Amino acid sequence: MSKGSGTTRGDRRRNERRARLRRVLPRDGAVIGIDLAEEKQAIAVIDHDLRVLARKTVRVKVFRLGEALDWAVAQARAKGFGPVSVACEPTGPRWLQVQQLCAERGLPLVCIQPLVSHIAREQQDFTSHKTDEADCVMIARLAVELHCYLPEQLDETWAHLRHLGRRRNQLITAATASVQRIRDFLSVAWPVAAETCVRPFESVTWLAAMQVVMSRCGADPAKLAPCGVEAFAVLVRRAVPCWGGVRPSGRVCQAVFAALTDTQGVVASHRRGLLRRCTDELDDLQRTRARLRAVEADMVTVLAELGLVRLADIPGLTAVGAAAILAETGDPRRYDSSSSLVKQAGLSPSENASGAFEGQAHMSRRGRPGLRLTAWRAVWPMLQFNPVMAAKYAALTQAAAAAAADAGSQPARAAAAAARARRAKARVACAASLLRWIYSMVVHGTRWDAAAASGAAACQHAPRCQPEAA
Repeated sequence: MSKGSGTTRGDRRRNERRARLRRVLPRDGAVIGIDLAEEKQAIAVIDHDLRVLARKTVRVKVFRLGEALDWAVAQARAKGFGPVSVACEPTGPRWLQVQQLCAERGLPLVCIQPLVSHIAREQQDFTSHKTDEADCVMIARLAVELHCYLPEQLDETWAHLRHLGRRRNQLITAATASVQRIRDFLSVAWPVAAETCVRPFESVTWLAAMQVVMSRCGADPAKLAPCGVEAFAVLVRRAVPCWGGVRPSGRVCQAVFAALTDTQGVVASHRRGLLRRCTDELDDLQRTRARLRAVEADMVTVLAELGLVRLADIPGLTAVGAAAILAETGDPRRYDSSSSLVKQAGLSPSENASGAFEGQAHMSRRGRPGLRLTAWRAVWPMLQFNPVMAAKYAALTQAAAAAAADAGSQPARAAAAAARARRAKARVACAASLLRWIYSMVVHGTRWDAAAASGAAACQHAPRCQPEAA
């Protein structure tokens, strides 16, 4: 905190951010608000006194909006305004075309968060009244009041990584859905099959064996029993490479073969239909995982193009995990600080205090849900394979457990729920630390240093890693 004025570092950063926005939205200029849709675009031109200078609704695609933008700029110029800015909501991918049109005309562009516009819409007249013509005025008004942000401008490499990351998320979701459906189908058609392996859907041998059985058995897996375990193992060995494996597990092959004649828990009337659906789902899962491997290989290649492969030096973080996080964040250099990156992920603490009341803090859950999910997935293996992260997690959970013990005894169920909540909060803090480490290594061009990161784990700041050798 500044001794003279009492302003904090957060105040100064907020003032700097507003100053940047004010340079884009000068008080003597006009603002063009656009409400984007598929084939209908509503446009309003307002000044900084919120007076509407001109309106227009055009029925064109967004990429043909250039003529309407020129008309809006001419209307502002005719009213005596020099600087003209454009504001819109980041609706789907359409706003990228608006960004390109503005860049071609030298017009600055700001974006309004949909959540901000939703709240502002209700604040106008305490209703949910919504029309395109009213929304374009509201978007321009929010920009005038600086309730906006400067959108990121990705170059071709960063944009490629962004789309690869989103494709990877889609494939992970599709693969998970196929796994759940196969698990449900087998629980009725062949329950013992899932018990032949500890983690069946992580075993390429088990998946290959299921594919062999489903494609040859019809409605009865026992039909394959007469061929013998050796012939069955040969069929599985041929199918394993299609799942990305090299050699099958003999133990899993024997367990699946032994279960071919086991009908315990089988619902016979549904077996034929469910096994056919399992065949289709296994084929879908195989294709999805093959595409996922290809996408992840492309992501590692793009990470190398960006010169950021050193992020994989962090123990427990793979190159794919680092690329997935950067696909959501974009270039970390565009953030003011590592705290801004954590807030973008919605992992920052949201406090609840007023006067003498001290409520419990929760994570904000704002920002980019995809970034929060990616960081959450990446931190789990790090709790086991990264000594710094494991020590941080242990320290957080032990400190919380000690505080809970001092607070007094609780019923067993409440104590178990509180313990789960403590572990979840510790994982959130670890995910935030991971984002700070990545920010520091990218922005400052440093390499991973466990000693520096250990100090950061204690004080919850980004590690001041050692600089890269020239």
